[in-house]
Amino acid sequence: MQPIMKKTGAFWASEFVHNFRGNISAIIGGVIILFFIFIVAFGPSLVRQNPYEIASLQLIDAYKPPVWLSGGDPNFILGTDGQGRDVLASIVYGTRISLFIGLTAMIFSSLIGAALGLIAGYYGGRLDGVIMRIADVQLSFPSILIALFLMSAFGKGIDNILISLTCVGWVIYARTVRGSTLSEKQKEYVQAAKAAGLPNRLIIVRHILPNVLTPLIVVGTIQIGTFILIEASLSFLGVGVPITKPSLGLLVKNGFDVLLSGLWWTSVFPGAFIMLLVFGINLLGDFLRDELNPRLK
Repeated sequence: MQPIMKKTGAFWASEFVHNFRGNISAIIGGVIILFFIFIVAFGPSLVRQNPYEIASLQLIDAYKPPVWLSGGDPNFILGTDGQGRDVLASIVYGTRISLFIGLTAMIFSSLIGAALGLIAGYYGGRLDGVIMRIADVQLSFPSILIALFLMSAFGKGIDNILISLTCVGWVIYARTVRGSTLSEKQKEYVQAAKAAGLPNRLIIVRHILPNVLTPLIVVGTIQIGTFILIEASLSFLGVGVPITKPSLGLLVKNGFDVLLSGLWWTSVFPGAFIMLLVFGINLLGDFLRDELNPRLK
């Protein structure tokens, strides 16, 4: 118990925590992220309605305005959509889908990209050239265009979105890890491991990989927000998640169809939540980039 308490105390007394406490942007980002974690964990138990249980919907409740406007209903704080679904409850459930897609796609693309980057950077030669040329070709096209093409080919579905985002996102991890690997493999500890006769796979996993995780963490944090925006764009264009599992992007799209009719709340509130979520992720990512970059120390 004491060693754990000592480690905990050392963490709270560390330079990282001290710098975090002194950085207003990082604190704001952290609070926003905690807010969305709370929504994901406890939101469904706090809202009055599961918006995707047909039996719980009443068409008589369709398009009720937010509670502070004339005609608002206290049971629907942010109003309802055309099927009588609570906008707040829809946002809660949509946030879970959006965050799940962003986090899962980040994990998949980082694993594939890091593996290819380690292989390319460590072995070099023709293999490095092939991997990097593929990466260069992919980077010449906008990410949203590639994802749109893949989703048009695969069809709607969360699984297909994850595959598309992974195909889009691996490149930045591969290039980042490759650059760090090229630097690390020239250092004395790697040369000593080679001289000791360790196989290449152990050198890569035990010695190089732990030392390239820092830029990987920074890139991964920021890319969660990027993936959420790409998924929202795909859903808005009608090639993203199915209507039975709506994300925040699909909620914006559904509300946009009636936006000019004055029913602004069905689109504006989900859009505001997307903006807030990505804003918080980027604030935290900027802090991690500055804090974990040794060149800025």
